[in-house]
Amino acid sequence: MTFHTADLSDGFPDKTRVPEPLFTNYGGRVRLSGPVATVRVRDDNVLVREALETVPEGTVVVVDGGGSKRCALVGGNLAKTAAERGLGGIVVNGCVRDAHELAALDLGVLALATHPKKSAKNGTGERDVPVLLGGVEIAPGEYLYADADGLLVSPERLL
Repeated sequence: MTFHTADLSDGFPDKTRVPEPLFTNYGGRVRLSGPVATVRVRDDNVLVREALETVPEGTVVVVDGGGSKRCALVGGNLAKTAAERGLGGIVVNGCVRDAHELAALDLGVLALATHPKKSAKNGTGERDVPVLLGGVEIAPGEYLYADADGLLVSPERLL
């Protein structure tokens, strides 16, 4: 799907919310979009893996890691799973790793930074709850659109 977030922001000003521009795309796809599934964790990616393995095709998994830069919540293996399952993309309010592997995938992966350390595996956190991303609350089922200009979210599908 071809779209430009600047055009969506201009065309639907009352239906879009734009988080602060905090994210870098580490994936091989510039554009990502789809309905949102959320995960809230802190330095633990068990629920992230669970979401990436079970959400419907086309879903964008938004991971609120609280902005932590202590470890990576998504790496090459999890991103490969998401790409193979046809997910719409991954947005991490935290870190990713295996940047060279992420760049080779047909998947948009937005994150704050990279970090070589893996996360804990305790299974703590929550799924399918509203999360805060760059000052904007995002609820499960909303729609996320991202490209080189940034990302935005809407309560309904725009395209």
